[in-house]
Amino acid sequence: MSFAVRNLACQRAEQLVFENVSFSLASGEAIWVRGRNGAGKSSLLRICARLLSPLAGEITWNDEDIFKDSETYVGSYHYLGHQEALKYAMTVRENIGFWSMFHGTEDVVSALEQFDLQKLADTPTGLLSQGQKKRTNLARLVASSAKLWILDEPLSALDKHYIALFKERLMRHLAAGGMALFATHQDLELEQVKLLDLDDGAL
Repeated sequence: MSFAVRNLACQRAEQLVFENVSFSLASGEAIWVRGRNGAGKSSLLRICARLLSPLAGEITWNDEDIFKDSETYVGSYHYLGHQEALKYAMTVRENIGFWSMFHGTEDVVSALEQFDLQKLADTPTGLLSQGQKKRTNLARLVASSAKLWILDEPLSALDKHYIALFKERLMRHLAAGGMALFATHQDLELEQVKLLDLDDGAL
């Protein structure tokens, strides 16, 4: 598997956000996107998730353009953004099951266990705390078979225990040949993570 970004540029409200951004990911690799506020971290992740169109450049998944030949790519990535993307009337279990269907249903019960959500499984997500909602979102990742995780601030609202738990799950994902592209203000202290500084536009 391969994911490559070449000479990417982004424009927002007729203002250039970034340009000439290039990087690549192979199985077992992760990239931490950094940069000042307004550097375009979230915009970059949204482009990689096909939620925004780039001003210029190319993104490929296994050498196929993700905007032109998207069929194989759509089921290969899982995006978690700032917004929760949870259905509040549905329970925790139902939310995880709903999202996992888009990426090849895996073991929802195991996903609940991995983020300590068993006792909340049948609780409507609208009644959860912010930290519990974040854990529900993260459980969506391990309940799917998506190879590429695209994560915007995955650690927000988590305490030290669950940050460590997420780090362990991320390491397990990479060890199984997965990939990750994420932006966070907290250092996960992972040796194998490459850094992409949008202030420079390159690794």
